[in-house]
Amino acid sequence: TGYYGDGLNAIIVFTACFLPDSSRTDYNYVMENLFLYVISTLELMVAEDYMIVYLNGATPRRRMPGLGWMKKCYQMIDRRLRKNLKSFIIVHPSWFIRTILAVTRPFISSKFSSKVQYVSTLAELREMIPMEYVHIPDSIVKYDEEKCIKRRMRTSCLSNDPEMASVEQE
Repeated sequence: TGYYGDGLNAIIVFTACFLPDSSRTDYNYVMENLFLYVISTLELMVAEDYMIVYLNGATPRRRMPGLGWMKKCYQMIDRRLRKNLKSFIIVHPSWFIRTILAVTRPFISSKFSSKVQYVSTLAELREMIPMEYVHIPDSIVKYDEEKCIKRRMRTSCLSNDPEMASVEQE
């Protein structure tokens, strides 16, 4: 959690890789109580505008919340909290997250959909929000570094390949 702007508006950081594994026998109970905890915390913290940063990197599929849970969360969030949400930033979005949001877009308000932003790297996130009060877990930093290294290797391999270089120039 951190703050931004003159009014010290809240930045809520939600790290998916720390969610419980869906194979737990008490998974539904744990997720239900986690949601209630998150909502009660939001209601205490959020008086004005706020943003949510959802850190998706380094999250195995079995730890990602299901579509039903996300839908229930959205429906149970108080109108004031939905209205005061200024942006919902998804860092390191997977194809699964992008697909879920694309499929559910017709069922979610256009106002909420317009608040969703995808960010591929922590460097991009730094350009959007002040990071001095935002804690990014080491596992996410490591994931971001590995992803950036892979991207640079792929880019340098393409530029060193004469066939790809000629395709890039066309």
